[in-house]
Amino acid sequence: MTLEDMFGLKGRVALVTGGSRGIGKMIVEGFLAAGIERVYISARKINEIEETCAELGDRVVGIQGDISTMDGIEALVAEISGRENKLDILVNNAGAAWGADYLEFPEAGWDKVMALNVKTPFFLTQKLHSLLTAAASADRPAKVINIASIDGLRINPWETYSYQASKSSLIHLTRRMAARLVKDHVYVTAIAPGAFPSSMNKVARDHADQSAQGIPNKRVGDKLDMGGSAVYLASRAGDYTVGETLTVDGGIVNALLPSHFAEAI
Repeated sequence: MTLEDMFGLKGRVALVTGGSRGIGKMIVEGFLAAGIERVYISARKINEIEETCAELGDRVVGIQGDISTMDGIEALVAEISGRENKLDILVNNAGAAWGADYLEFPEAGWDKVMALNVKTPFFLTQKLHSLLTAAASADRPAKVINIASIDGLRINPWETYSYQASKSSLIHLTRRMAARLVKDHVYVTAIAPGAFPSSMNKVARDHADQSAQGIPNKRVGDKLDMGGSAVYLASRAGDYTVGETLTVDGGIVNALLPSHFAEAI
C-alpha cells in the first residue's frame, strides 16, 4: 500500500465548476498535487479563468459560461463532450448567495440561488452521465462531489433564506443521487465547508483573525484542508464513502459547545 495507491489521481480527468477562485480553486490545486491528468474549470468571468490557468499551468483548461440556466449547462456539456470521451470526476462547486430582511426578501433572490445551488448540480450531473459512466468501473468508480455548506446543517444568524435552504437541499439531494448512481459505479458525495476565504465569505477572507475566534480550532480553512478533503473523496481512499457529506469546518457544527454558539455564528 502506498500513498499513490490511496490518494493518487494519475490518468484522471475532472471538471470543477466555479473553479477559477475560492474553494473551487483550492480543489483544483489539490487535484493537481495528486497527479491528475487534466482539470477543466468553468466560470462566468473570462479574466479570472485566464489568471487561474496561467497560474496553475497547462493541466488546467478554462471554459467560460453561465451554468445557472439549462442553455448554459448544455453548452458546457457540449464543450466537454467535444474534448473528452470520459469524465472521471465532477465537482459541483459553482454557487450563489443572497441576503435580505425576511419581509423584503425578493423572489429573484430565491430563484437565482435555488437554481444555481440545487438545480444546476442535478442537471449538470444528469447531462454528463454518459461521460461519467464511460469512465466508471467497479474497480475505479467515477466521482461526483457536491459542494454544500455548514449552513445546510445548522442555522446561521444572517438572513440568507434561500442559501440555507439550498445547501440543506443539496445535502439531501446528494443522498438521493448517490442511491441511484451507485449502480452505475458513479459515487456521489458532498463537502460542507465552514469558514474558507472566498468572495462569498468575505469575513473569512478579509478578517480571518476575527472569524477564527468563533471557530473551535481557532483558524479559518485553507487550501490544504479543502484540497485534501476533495482528493480523499475523489481518490481510491474515498471509494467506500457513498452519499455522505464531509463536514470541513474546524469544529463549528460538531465540536461547538452550546455556550459558545452565539460567539461562533
